Amino acid sequence: MNTRHIPVLLAVFVVLLLAAAGCTDTTTVPLPFVPTATPTPIPTTAAAVSTLPTLSPTPSPTEVLPDVWAVDVQVQSNGQAIDPLVVMTFRGGMGMNLIPELDLEVIRSDGIVETGNMKQPLYVGKTVSLQGTTQNNDRAVVWAITPQGDRVKIIDQYVPFRSYN
Repeated sequence: MNTRHIPVLLAVFVVLLLAAAGCTDTTTVPLPFVPTATPTPIPTTAAAVSTLPTLSPTPSPTEVLPDVWAVDVQVQSNGQAIDPLVVMTFRGGMGMNLIPELDLEVIRSDGIVETGNMKQPLYVGKTVSLQGTTQNNDRAVVWAITPQGDRVKIIDQYVPFRSYN
């Protein structure tokens, strides 16, 4: 074989490798532009517009149920750093057979809201545990649902992670 043909064969071989690899194509295909349709706003009345309540970082005032519907709920932390929980325990009351449900929520110090509920049958010692944090500014809110279906806030307080008293 002639030594003059080796560089030519080598160049042809490299060109064939590049062609087989697909590296010779340098053109790019632009993506087609698809305009998005903007929705037309639907006129609403002022009564139909509702806003979600913003979470306040501080507890707000609570309401008092009538004596015949009165219930008591104890709120405390379990004090465990590995799995911090806010434990809500039903402690009874005259309305324990009349109140159909208690809505429970924990607004954690990191902004996450944990929710739960206690439904009938309510009995002394019934508990619901919701995830908390190891900070001292987790907030517990308890809503009692009245027999008419109204929601009454009966507890809104900070829950200390540990209490040494």
